[in-house]
Amino acid sequence: MTTRREFLKQFGAASLVSLGAMPPSFLARAAAATEAKPDERILVLVQLAGGNDGLNTVVPFGRDEYYKARPGVGIGMDAVLKLNGELGLHPAMDGFQKLFDEGWLSVIQGVGYPNPDRSHFRSMDIWQSAKPEKDDVSNGWLGRALDSTVEQHVGKVPGLAFGTDKLPLSLVASKINVPTVRDVKGYQLQLGPGNESALKAHKQSLERIASRDAMAGSDLDFLRRTARMAWSSAEQLKQISASYKPATAYPGNALGQKLRTVAEIISSDLSTRMYFVHLDGFDTHSQQANAHQALLTELSSAITAFVGDLKGHGLADRVLVATFSEFGRRVAENGSLGTDHGAASQMFVISPKCKGGIVGAHPSLTDLDDGDLKFHTDFRSVYATLLDHWLSIPSAPVLGGAFRPVEFV
Repeated sequence: MTTRREFLKQFGAASLVSLGAMPPSFLARAAAATEAKPDERILVLVQLAGGNDGLNTVVPFGRDEYYKARPGVGIGMDAVLKLNGELGLHPAMDGFQKLFDEGWLSVIQGVGYPNPDRSHFRSMDIWQSAKPEKDDVSNGWLGRALDSTVEQHVGKVPGLAFGTDKLPLSLVASKINVPTVRDVKGYQLQLGPGNESALKAHKQSLERIASRDAMAGSDLDFLRRTARMAWSSAEQLKQISASYKPATAYPGNALGQKLRTVAEIISSDLSTRMYFVHLDGFDTHSQQANAHQALLTELSSAITAFVGDLKGHGLADRVLVATFSEFGRRVAENGSLGTDHGAASQMFVISPKCKGGIVGAHPSLTDLDDGDLKFHTDFRSVYATLLDHWLSIPSAPVLGGAFRPVEFV
């Protein structure tokens, strides 16, 4: 019997290149099973890697304490894009201001977790696993959500991560192998080197794996799911990319191109419900102003184009975008015209189905936790709301307990 180790060694489940013109028959049947339901909701998770400076993103321009703490890097009151009488967006985020005015943008304030960790690696593990109390994490919160609904995903591609070769911890599951896509054009099923006879033998091996009865959760069940997902995702992604016409122009930046690809897939019949993309560079310890402006320009322009594209295709009501970062920055600027690792910050949620507006009070700038903003909204409450009220997946088993919902959908 072919084992999980042998399959992964022979076929390289995480490395995908072409099966050729004729797919194995079981994979063709699996691909036909991937049609999405027209009302099925979708989550697009955007990671702001490095620790975004929330205070210069959603600016408390109405508080003198902000300018006292940041005489060099603070955003001038006249430049802030006003949301209300006290808070506004960084001037690079005019797209987000328009979304806010339309009621499509919710700003969730004071998000964090108890006993915050200022290490990039540990804090990112916490956010992606939703397990602050555990040092050793083997799966992510979205991965566990996929595991909890595994029988709904047979022959489907329930999750995708873009722009990376390594699967983000958020999507690491125990029962499902979620694909990663760096480049759609180069994403195909890898059967390994060999002549036509060798490739034919590989295909026959896949057929044998798929034709056997397998107990749920067994190695054979894992192999069959992996093979089906590999074929259905690789073949459909190539076809989608070749035919898609966006309804709006995307910026030429990296995040814009990733989100354009996500929009392509959402517009197809591929039944993917969870997408993960990332934007790097937010660790702004020195000379922050120009770098942060460029990052927020990329974030705002890319997401604004994405939701406009979805709207043009009549798909916006099905999709919700949520942003997160491993931590915010300290309230006071440092001596290098930058900011250092902090704690609480905000999350953005974007969808025509969200309630819009400012959610929760802005944290105090004087009552601090060792120089950092104090959180008042546990990030797992946001996750619980996304699971329960958007994806219709019970959150308590996924998150290990019940968390109070946040009023944004």
